[in-house]
Amino acid sequence: MDESIEKAARAVLDSNLTLALTGAGISVESGIPDFRSKGGLWDRYDPDEYASIYSFQSNPEKVWQMLREMEETVDKARPNAAHIGLAELEAMGLLKSVITQNVDNLHQEGGSKDVIEYHGNSRSLTCLWCNRRYDYAQKKGEYPPYCECGRILKPDVVFFGEAIPMAAMTRSYELASSCQALLIIGTSAVVSPFNVLPRQAKQVGATIIEINLERTVLTDHITDILLLGKATEMVSGLVAAVRELKSL
Repeated sequence: MDESIEKAARAVLDSNLTLALTGAGISVESGIPDFRSKGGLWDRYDPDEYASIYSFQSNPEKVWQMLREMEETVDKARPNAAHIGLAELEAMGLLKSVITQNVDNLHQEGGSKDVIEYHGNSRSLTCLWCNRRYDYAQKKGEYPPYCECGRILKPDVVFFGEAIPMAAMTRSYELASSCQALLIIGTSAVVSPFNVLPRQAKQVGATIIEINLERTVLTDHITDILLLGKATEMVSGLVAAVRELKSL
């Protein structure tokens, strides 16, 4: 057993409350590129033009050009071993909640029950004018999708210029302030207010376990245990180590 993975597994087993913070890196292996990476959405669509709530309100047809591509990509994606591994930790009673920046619903599809979504979920749509809500499947293939009232629907994702859902922020802050182990997977956690959570956990003495492809701004200041590599491999290794140590 790899020494760092064993150390991380012991930290999870010794913790009374463990959380996972996830970002785009956990879904890359499911075929969803990081929006900010080369070839990602922001490389081809200016977020000021296509991802702000003001752009949507003024020209929803234009914004749906980008949203259509995003939804077609998410449609093809399936949960990978990292999503499934976190769900397994939850099922074992060793992971309280996943707090994610992703809008792809892959944590839920992978089996996680307790998911706090900072940026919403693309699998449902709401009319900003009459507040009717639709499941994505009801409008699949309709571009742009229209509400019964005749207005164009907006996916339930947080656009630039919109607030993070208060319930998500409040609960995640409360959990981070009492957790004993924190998994950070596929994110450098630099975007505010998500970036407050690792520091909150660190302040209360939580063991910070970072899983990323490369070192980040967290590594030298926040991280206690660094697992460099693909999320699928590292999470799978961690879960296997937890299983092995539990059986001893």
